[in-house]
Amino acid sequence: MTLSTMLLAAVVGLIISAILAPITIPFLRRMKFGQSIREEGPQSHMKKQGTPTMGGVIFLFSIVITTFAVGMFGKGFTIESVVLLIVLLGFGIVGFLDDGLKIIFKRNLGLTSLQKLLAQIVISVMAFFLLKGTDFVFELPIPYTNIAWGLGVFYVVFLVFWLVGFSNAVNLTDGLDGLVSGNGAIAYAAFGVIAYSQDQADVALFAFAVTGALLGFLIFNKNPAKVFMGDTGSLALGGGLGMLSIITHHELLLLLIGLVFVIETASVMLQVGSFKLRGKRIFKMAPIHHHFELSGWSEWRVVITFWLVGLICALAAVLPEVL
Repeated sequence: MTLSTMLLAAVVGLIISAILAPITIPFLRRMKFGQSIREEGPQSHMKKQGTPTMGGVIFLFSIVITTFAVGMFGKGFTIESVVLLIVLLGFGIVGFLDDGLKIIFKRNLGLTSLQKLLAQIVISVMAFFLLKGTDFVFELPIPYTNIAWGLGVFYVVFLVFWLVGFSNAVNLTDGLDGLVSGNGAIAYAAFGVIAYSQDQADVALFAFAVTGALLGFLIFNKNPAKVFMGDTGSLALGGGLGMLSIITHHELLLLLIGLVFVIETASVMLQVGSFKLRGKRIFKMAPIHHHFELSGWSEWRVVITFWLVGLICALAAVLPEVL
């Protein structure tokens, strides 16, 4: 499969998202699928109350159509493609249910943490057994070395931890207009390049399809956002990103490529830990993007800065792999 086919996947994904968004947003508004804003959050966010959410369905639909259409056209649809789509859509369905309950009950809480965790574990274990039917090697390579830890059947524990962890990390990051759309597009593009350099054209096609779909969605998600992706989108993107790192066997490199998501999650853990142990907060508010907002940064400045950090990290991770 040629590079032009990869670029075609990105373009098709972008176009489908850009076409679907103007159709879907009015529908979400008519259905009163509006976002509930936390009262304890930055007051500048209160004006976002009622903005249509669950917009993740836009790019999820685009990704599925693009992966199938371009994959079949380029003969690049494989079991790995199926696993990636199952994880992406599976986590997306969990997010969809979570968003739906928030809207129905007009509150900022949907599924319980335990319900989400159990659903995510089931999907992750399913992905593991699908991989067992392939020639996938259950090892954990150390980036930039020839060392790999053979985990065997215990790889399932790592896989569950990885998918659940990054799914929730991306979910925590989704708090500013365009923040996850932009950083998600960068991270998926980075893994697309890695997969292409490994001759995993099917995996690269999926990654570029996601990249294009997110860029198309970003047109409507940038500040001021006309639609939010909701947990429908963020949980799906995090799970898919974790699975992509696993299938390319660059699991630990995701810590660098997705450093923004890691930092956002770490800020929440540090904030909660500090408050419980010392009764003091480290940040004005967590996740850390809110800290910068409350420190006087505009929302656009925070988002662009985090995009830049994500881009630098992606380049730092990818260049040694492809040069």
